[in-house]
Amino acid sequence: MRFADLLSGASVHEVTDRAAKALSDTVTPVGLIAVCEIPDVVLSEVLESPRLVAVAVETSDPGNAGTLIRLADAMGADALILSGDSVDPYNAKCLRASAGSIFALPVVQVPDTPELIAALRSAGLQVLATTLDGETPLQSVDLSLPTAWLLGSEAHGLAPAIAAAADAQVTIPMRGSAESLNVAAAAAICLYESAQALS
Repeated sequence: MRFADLLSGASVHEVTDRAAKALSDTVTPVGLIAVCEIPDVVLSEVLESPRLVAVAVETSDPGNAGTLIRLADAMGADALILSGDSVDPYNAKCLRASAGSIFALPVVQVPDTPELIAALRSAGLQVLATTLDGETPLQSVDLSLPTAWLLGSEAHGLAPAIAAAADAQVTIPMRGSAESLNVAAAAAICLYESAQALS
């Protein structure tokens, strides 16, 4: 059976093709639909002894949020925090974009970004903001320290007040003519550099 390992110990009910299509939001369902409990992850648990945290600020696009969850997992981050008015991480598109990483990495939603920044600092993390016009080039930052990366939305970046609240506004130097990187590319570079420095 195709999903034998996943179904071991679970209560299974066969449904018709028509029911499967109605229960799924994809054109071609994979053939398995599950009712799951959403993990109850709280910020205090995530911040017990963190070394690397990714914070997606005001991220409304579920594809971007899911991709950031996947990146944070791949780089060994302790958590991905969705702050401010961000998308529900259990949105179907976000779940698909996370490629299963949402089940391997603590994901927390925190509505108040300034309060979150204070909590990150209290947990011993330096807070770095990714900005297009930051004064600090990425290679100048001491990434051997426990770090929280603030990642702005694809459309608007970080609000000036949020970027200013960080310990440093970091920019990724670019040699070509591209004006900017998308949030996933910037996150991948920053999280990778942090992971290397912390290993």
